[in-house]
Amino acid sequence: MFNFTLSSDQDSFAHRCVWVNGPVIVGAGPSGLAVGACLKEQGVPFVILERADCIASLWQKRTYDRLKLHLPKQFCQLPKFPFPDHYQEYPTRREFIKYLESYAEHFDIKPRFNECVSSAKYDEACKVWRVKTAAPDGGEVEYICQWLVVATGENAESVVPEIEGLKEFAGEVIHVCDYKSGENFRGKKVLVVGCGNSGMEISLDLCNHDAKPSMVCRNSVHVLPREILGKSTFELAVLMMKWLPLWLVDKILVVLTWFILGNIEKYGLKRPSIGPLELKNTRGKTPVLDIGALEKIRSGKLNVVPGIKKFSGGMVELVDGECLEIDAVVLATGYRSNVPYWLQEADFFSKNGFPKTPFPNSWKGKSGLYAVGFTRRGLSGTSADAVKTAQDITKVYKEDIKQKKQKVPTHRRCISTF
Repeated sequence: MFNFTLSSDQDSFAHRCVWVNGPVIVGAGPSGLAVGACLKEQGVPFVILERADCIASLWQKRTYDRLKLHLPKQFCQLPKFPFPDHYQEYPTRREFIKYLESYAEHFDIKPRFNECVSSAKYDEACKVWRVKTAAPDGGEVEYICQWLVVATGENAESVVPEIEGLKEFAGEVIHVCDYKSGENFRGKKVLVVGCGNSGMEISLDLCNHDAKPSMVCRNSVHVLPREILGKSTFELAVLMMKWLPLWLVDKILVVLTWFILGNIEKYGLKRPSIGPLELKNTRGKTPVLDIGALEKIRSGKLNVVPGIKKFSGGMVELVDGECLEIDAVVLATGYRSNVPYWLQEADFFSKNGFPKTPFPNSWKGKSGLYAVGFTRRGLSGTSADAVKTAQDITKVYKEDIKQKKQKVPTHRRCISTF
């Protein structure tokens, strides 16, 4: 790796250009770490850029205390490094963070923290990627590389919907990324906006801390038991998919769910007409795996309400005309990709920050561009894409070395004209 520093009397800081012999990986979450580990095993150099001051910042700083992995650990482990045997079947938030820290230590992965990528663009003239980062002190670094791996994931930025009167609401309003525990909401009437896995879990947590939650279920949602016949529902689905078509697996899951959970539509939870697996594959909408919220709904401790019309003062008016007095609002309204904000590329990524090409070919673009962690298939999809990405980069990297096609002088000339 080579460093070039450019500065002028007019600048209050130095502008550094860094040539990276291998890929630049943007993001030090599970996706970025997985790619780094696979490259490390092949002896391919790389640089991981991370805007936060730690690995897996989403898990460390923007998740609630009671969070557990929704799938068994064997479906969530990263390449080349299984979970410890003593870990629970569904690891806790703290256990998963420790696993990621051990993963980084085991493979000696050292991301460059506090470097927020402001732009990344492919230079057609020099045939390289130019990745610019901004540091907290105002300094700027431009990394120049042959390969760019986008590993910022599906959940880089929180989504806050525009709801009439929300900004003027008199009570506390937080996004789920800032929610830690229901301890501070004891005795309070809390409106949870969203009925996905996060909305359900937070509603359950609020009930367990003696709050009085109401959960907004604006759209239809698949609620499945976490386990069926003693097996993880996800594991059972994977087994059936080996022998049966997706539509039939969906029908079987829906029937089994009805026998186990009963008719949940009478509680205000309308089931989609599309099956849970097809809905996940086509629209990226993950089914809810119930871990106790349904029991709270049946007992009346958790109230399910329809969509919101508007907020006013300490009240919320629902689309059915009902008005509720509430003390606080928790927005379990999800996350989105932030790729469109910094990647200057229009062919591979769409405006929503996901690859245009559907799974399983969504991991590789043109000109050395790769995407890891955008499959909408959880950590198992992340691991599969990380392995393919590392193998693809390694093949070209080693061929270049073997043929002694050194491109460094060309890149130096490009840098010197910056």
